[in-house]
Amino acid sequence: MARIYPFRAWRYNPSLVRLDDVVTQPYDKISPAMQQAYYQRSPYNLVRIILGLPELFDGEHEESIYSRAARDFRDWRASGVLMQEKAPCVFAYSQRFTVPGTSSVKERRGFIALGKLHDYAEQVVFRHEQTLSKPKGDRLNLLKATHAHFGQIFMLYSDPAGTVEKILFDGNAPAEAEVTDEYGVLHRIWKIADPAAIRLLVTAMADKKLIIADGHHRYETALNYSREYAPDAAAQTEHSTGRLPQPSYPEAAAMMTFVSMDSDGLVILPTHRVVHSLPAFEPAAFLAQAEKFFSVEKLPAGEAPSYLQALAAERQAAFVAITRAGAFLLRARPEACASILASLPERQRQLDLSCLHGVILDHLLGLDPEKVREQTNLRYLRDAAEAAEQVRRAEADAAFLTNPVTMEQLREVAFAGEVMPQKSTDFFPKLLSGLAIYALD
Repeated sequence: MARIYPFRAWRYNPSLVRLDDVVTQPYDKISPAMQQAYYQRSPYNLVRIILGLPELFDGEHEESIYSRAARDFRDWRASGVLMQEKAPCVFAYSQRFTVPGTSSVKERRGFIALGKLHDYAEQVVFRHEQTLSKPKGDRLNLLKATHAHFGQIFMLYSDPAGTVEKILFDGNAPAEAEVTDEYGVLHRIWKIADPAAIRLLVTAMADKKLIIADGHHRYETALNYSREYAPDAAAQTEHSTGRLPQPSYPEAAAMMTFVSMDSDGLVILPTHRVVHSLPAFEPAAFLAQAEKFFSVEKLPAGEAPSYLQALAAERQAAFVAITRAGAFLLRARPEACASILASLPERQRQLDLSCLHGVILDHLLGLDPEKVREQTNLRYLRDAAEAAEQVRRAEADAAFLTNPVTMEQLREVAFAGEVMPQKSTDFFPKLLSGLAIYALD
């Protein structure tokens, strides 16, 4: 089952930099505007490593992005901007936030540690969605250049009794570091170096199965990298440092944040689909075709929140389609969709996104799985208002607003060894990159 390890993390030196100035959102959530803002915030902001600007140099090519990242990481360690913990440890990690679109305040608690990388066939780590081609190539290039993990893979485990949280949080100790991000989320961490507490944590996690919440691309990249650098089988033996477990070799583990899937602090937001640049898209023709598979109800003119409110009341596969002709609530006709979705397991035929991808994107609009993987004619957006606005600005042919996947649906699909379409879930808030770094050398 799950194997976790303490590690000697590299962390920003608070005597030289402010944490607020150097941490970032995960690389795939950094917009061009955020990238520029991070660059301006500090010469040591982590964006310079995880998502460097492609500055041009005479005689150099795009690979300089990765070699420059490696140079910066090396220089920051040498100059003391980054300092390494003296002993292996883990970090309790809390995120306090307001749920987007509501006044509800929640706290999500977990811990940062190393986690052993398992092939999916071992049924210890489970994925829940397909991955995209381009991000994995980019992350592999960065990993090969820097030999380090700068962000955490977000892992879920089941712990209805809250045993793990009781080990991590005593409720009284002040946080060792805290920072509020651009979304108003308060991130706090506490270092746990006590060997007895770490051993309790290792034992408590030993019977757990893990689901990847966020970070599928980084997990698969790290797994492939670990295979490439694996010593022969005889040398792959876990060892101990001061009686604490350590990976059999550095590449056999990656940095992860572990959160109980039974926690009230878990929030999943929807990820909306925006279709653009189709060769000949006509709203009327599309809706006529859609009526073969869906009941189509035109919604009153309004803004995205009203459309989402109407959608939230649905108890069957449904979504809102926004075109130049207006907004329409599409409710699936299960018997009509059955033949197209016949290759999917029964539990997935009930999912909004399976119906959207299988019937709408693939069957009606011609965006087959390969085009979806390559993100041809397709964008993913958290902001429903922006998705609708792109249609109004004629930057897109149609936007499809969806309900979020539930934790129960995710658990069932993942533990059955199945996968949902790409970008099925958007866990909020994201894990900050730069709170801790795992260097492989």
